[in-house]
Amino acid sequence: MSSPAEWLRPDWQVAGIGALMTTRAGGCSAAPFDSMNVQKGGGDASEAVARNRARLAEAIGRTPVFICQVHGTSVVRLTPADAVPGAPIHTADASVTTDPDIACAIQVADCLPVLFAAPEARGVGAAHAGWRGLAAGVLEATIDTLCEAARCQPGELQAWIGAGIGPTRFHVGADVVEAFGGVGSTASSAARTPANGRSPGDTSTARFVPEAHGKWLANLPLLARDRLQAAGVRSITGGTWCTVSEPSRFFSFRRDRVTGRMAAVIWLDVRR
Repeated sequence: MSSPAEWLRPDWQVAGIGALMTTRAGGCSAAPFDSMNVQKGGGDASEAVARNRARLAEAIGRTPVFICQVHGTSVVRLTPADAVPGAPIHTADASVTTDPDIACAIQVADCLPVLFAAPEARGVGAAHAGWRGLAAGVLEATIDTLCEAARCQPGELQAWIGAGIGPTRFHVGADVVEAFGGVGSTASSAARTPANGRSPGDTSTARFVPEAHGKWLANLPLLARDRLQAAGVRSITGGTWCTVSEPSRFFSFRRDRVTGRMAAVIWLDVRR
């Protein structure tokens, strides 16, 4: 089974690595989970979710291993034992593997999925980066774990940011601004200082744009890029889609509350 054309794929060229992110298309769930919902226990029929996960596994040619995401920084190294039916589900917000028979899988419906490819197909990783995990260091933890497993340096990794809430739709409070350094940080300063002739309200280069009543617009993809670059990753692509703004294409918890989850998956496309 080939994956639907509507699903997203990284624009990198990495030999021996497969990666994609599902959209709403290609599944069998009924509204409001229509149609490619992969979330168990979210209100969708369990049979439909099982069929959707089976379709994903068939499309990528191996078993996607999901984790229980809690907006933290824990990273788990996956093995084929994690794909055995009935195996315990790890509580973590990122996973890495060096085994070609399984895929690292992240569920998303506004938070950013970030996929990592190590050189020479020596390993892959996937991280769930909402603002809490991002501020706490989930990307840095994933990079460290993958580099150790794949025997490489951060500068050799390639990173792809999938679809998440965009910079014009992510309204946050001062607590989020403070989590990324507060009013004295570079991020906050960027919100007040026009860059490259753009207006102060332009969200394309500002990490935070102030709104009325103590609220801000947060640019989560740009904050993720900051973290990746500071950790030494040089090749970073993606981060251009907004889940909230495209209801026919993406699930969005912030927009709909009762909704499904998409999957961002990455695997070693080799057989050893």
